[in-house]
Formats: sequence, C-alpha cells, structure tokens
Amino acid sequence: MIKQNLSKSINKFKTPVIMGILNITPDSFSDGGKHFSKIKLAIKSAIEMKKMGAEIIDIGAESTRPGARPVKPEIEIRRLKPIIQGLKRKKITLSVDTRNSLTMKFALDNGVNIINDVSALNHDHESINIVKNSKCLIILMHMQGNPQNMQIKPKYKFAPRDIYNFLKKQIIKCKKEGIDKNRIIIDPGIGFGKTSKHNIEILQNLRIFKKLKCKILVGLSRKRFIAELSKKEDPINRISGTIAANQFALDQGADIIRVHDVKEAMQAKLVWQALNKKK
Repeated sequence: MIKQNLSKSINKFKTPVIMGILNITPDSFSDGGKHFSKIKLAIKSAIEMKKMGAEIIDIGAESTRPGARPVKPEIEIRRLKPIIQGLKRKKITLSVDTRNSLTMKFALDNGVNIINDVSALNHDHESINIVKNSKCLIILMHMQGNPQNMQIKPKYKFAPRDIYNFLKKQIIKCKKEGIDKNRIIIDPGIGFGKTSKHNIEILQNLRIFKKLKCKILVGLSRKRFIAELSKKEDPINRISGTIAANQFALDQGADIIRVHDVKEAMQAKLVWQALNKKK
C-alpha cells in the first residue's frame, strides 16, 4: 500500500532526494498530454521512476505553466483518483502538486504523503486547515502572482531576499497554526514569476535559505531559463542544462531536486556524491 506511516519529518530521507514528476494534464509545459487519460502508462511511469531512483513521485493534475488556466478541484480529483488507486500497493512515497483544499483532502484521505502547493497555502484559505489536521509534509513554494500573470514583468528589489522573507513569513504562519517546522519543505519557485536574471540570482544565493532551517527543494527541470542561457532549445532538449543546474543547486545546499528525467538525474547525483565524498 501507499506509505501511510511516513515520518512527520523530511529528515527520514537521505538527501539529496530525487523527486520524479508525473504530470497527468493535457497542457503542462514540458510533457503535457504524455500521461493525460493514459492511466496504465502513468502508473507504469511512476513505477519506473521509483526503480530508477526517485524517492518521491510528485503527481500534478493541474498545469501551472505560464498562462495556464485554473482547473476545478473536481477535475483534479477525477484525474488523480485512478492513478493513486493504481499505485496503492507499490510502496511509493507520493506527493500531489495542488493548491486546492478539496484536492488536498482527497489525496491525504487516500494515502498521499506530501502536499506540494505552488501558492504556499495562499490560494485556498482552507488549505492550511487540511494540512494542519494531517501528518503530511508540506512544500511551500514562492510564486509572484498566479500562473496566468506571473511572467508579466515580474519585479523584485532583490529576488533572493524578497523570496526569503516571503517563505519566512509562511513558515511562521504555519507554526502558529500548529504545523511543526520539521514537516515543512521550502521551494524558491524557479520560473514562477521570475526572469532568467531572477532565477540565476536565486540559485547563486540559495544558501541564504538554509537559515530558515527547512529542507530546500528546487524545480529546475527543463525550465525556460535553461534555454535562454543556451540555444533556445525546446523543453525535451534541455536535459543537459537541467543536470548542470541541478548539480549547481546541490553544491549550494539544495536537498531535493524535482525532475522529469530521473535516470539522468540519478546518474549525475551518484557521480556528484562520489566526488564530494570525504576521504
């Protein structure tokens, strides 16, 4: 069955952790449609990612790419239900990427271990109550605006500091609601309301987020800024750039990397670990 006895703390994982991405949407920026309405293929992909080294599978039933329209919780749940049910006996740690409280409740009631909220519990005022009344881990991600407008001239005084202050505020809010800090993972939200310059500043200053004393997740996989720093490649051709960015993030203290390409990320992780092993 899905692991229901997950520790209340992310510290149960040996970092760095690879989180595999499983989009079950028709319109995600990188692999939209690959698993949409293809239940058997989606389940098979999750199992394969686990075998390749992913410790967490993050399932997304609503695209949050730039310009994406909101999806009703009922639709999210309809998309998620057969996938979660199909993975019940596979001993896979599951995360659900959602900003809707109804979807969160459904996921947690069905054995999901982690909620990954791109709005850091701001989109739906009931979300924080769902999380606090569970034992799940919660990922708080920074996003300036919402998917429909986030890439329209995003501005910061200094992106790393502004995002640090936002996440600090959300952590304090969670703690006041009774959510233990060791259940919280933070994500600076690369590409969510940021220009390439902002993304680079965040990665170059990632270590400042260690002061918040929460595990740090970064989602760099196939992001647009990689192509902007290279030769304008399509998402599927950004794997090498993703690996380079991920390894840099690990050097700066990232604990979890969220990726589409688990096999390649795992190979890079093993080499990185070997080279950083103290004699």
